[in-house]
Amino acid sequence: MSLKEKYLYHQIHPLKLITDVGAGVGSLYPLWRHHLGFALIIMLVPPILVSFLLIRFANLEPYRQSALGKYVAQSMSGAMEVIRLAGMVVMALGAWWHSFWIVVTGSAIILFGWLRGKLSNA
Repeated sequence: MSLKEKYLYHQIHPLKLITDVGAGVGSLYPLWRHHLGFALIIMLVPPILVSFLLIRFANLEPYRQSALGKYVAQSMSGAMEVIRLAGMVVMALGAWWHSFWIVVTGSAIILFGWLRGKLSNA
């Protein structure tokens, strides 16, 4: 499996998904309290570490063969990754500005980034 494929399929590994959700949600409280440094550590360090470990050591072939693997291969483009990142930025700004609705909007943007392929085929 090429590095590009490993990068794609590691995104659907359960450990990566749990880490990303946990880091994203876990960084919101420090952002709400304007503890930027601590929030950035929570937001960035665990996902980067887990990505490195999964890409380097995990057998990602079962994820490539799964229905979700086929879905991301077809619909997870660089643009969708940027949309997911933009959603996290919106969530972070919502927390910083103490706006629950902006945080919810950021979450919706992230979900759109994941589900766009299903929405366009509906």
